[in-house]
Amino acid sequence: MQTVKQIVCDTVNHLPEQATFDDAIYALYVRQKLEEGLRDLDEGRTHTQEEVELRLLGKSL
Repeated sequence: MQTVKQIVCDTVNHLPEQATFDDAIYALYVRQKLEEGLRDLDEGRTHTQEEVELRLLGKSL
């Protein structure tokens, strides 16, 4: 598993040369959210499309 430092370095190294600080911060934010999503998936904290739709409509299964 990569350390946070390695993830930051990898993310920054994939940015184009003309990237701004905002681009770098956004790229790190997206990476963080992807990591959180993958962790949720691994730990079974997910919902099906049908469950989400029913919840948004205020209905139960």
